Amino acid sequence: MLRSKDKAASKPMTSDEGTSDTAVFLKSLKDPDIIERVRATIKNAHVFKLPPRQTVSVGWRGADWKEKVWQGTVKVVERGDMTAILLVDRTKGSIFAVCPVREGAIDRCVDSSRYFVLRIENASGRHMFIGVAFNERSDAFDFNAALEDSRREKEFEKNPLPAYSGPSKDYSIKEGQKIHVAIPKVAADEEYEHDHESYRTGSEQGQGTRSTVTAKRQGGKKPAGGGFLAPSSKDTPSRTANPTPAAQDAEKARPGDPFFGEPFSSSTFGGSNPFKDSSSDDPFFS
Repeated sequence: MLRSKDKAASKPMTSDEGTSDTAVFLKSLKDPDIIERVRATIKNAHVFKLPPRQTVSVGWRGADWKEKVWQGTVKVVERGDMTAILLVDRTKGSIFAVCPVREGAIDRCVDSSRYFVLRIENASGRHMFIGVAFNERSDAFDFNAALEDSRREKEFEKNPLPAYSGPSKDYSIKEGQKIHVAIPKVAADEEYEHDHESYRTGSEQGQGTRSTVTAKRQGGKKPAGGGFLAPSSKDTPSRTANPTPAAQDAEKARPGDPFFGEPFSSSTFGGSNPFKDSSSDDPFFS
């Protein structure tokens, strides 16, 4: 049986017992059994000393912050039931300040979405307000989204959705009962798209279905000649298989053309072949 002193020691500390939230959070860092969740890590954040506000109703303005006191990493960390914003030194990794997340601990500036006001607190409970500025709007968005997600999850844990209490239905298959599955037939358009994709990739199946694709485009008729297109009627006479008589006469009328009437030889270049290497015995360039 535990004594009253042992019971007090085994009970977890809370801020209701006169201990600050920062002291409870820092003590939880030494407990390896507590699950830690880092919701956001933002580097190169800037901390400013806040000037006195003229009126509370106006709000904080980031343009009035002139005195920069620190620069490092900002983390939104959850340990157990507590959420805190940690200002961590970027070189040593030590904690510069702790901001326990609760009502009124985080405020936004009225002139910029990248500037926030945090209520930091030490282990003894003393607190002060500082200004935190981020370089990019995306960093400020991640910071704000992490805080909002943490708040919503904690509210859901306190007020969970009620369990379904309606009548239960039995979806099990009875003895002797059968299930019929209707498989739809492949439509003609889908078959055409499959053949077209095979033809486009250049696979063997696509090569074989080339005539099939062409036949479907032409209304079911396969093209003549094994799928190859006929030569154009506007093709030049020299490219056709059977040249016309006019093309044959044109070929005979060019006997002096050195590129068409004579074979390529060394006489074409005045008796010497400029491409021949004197040190080579290759008969092709002789």
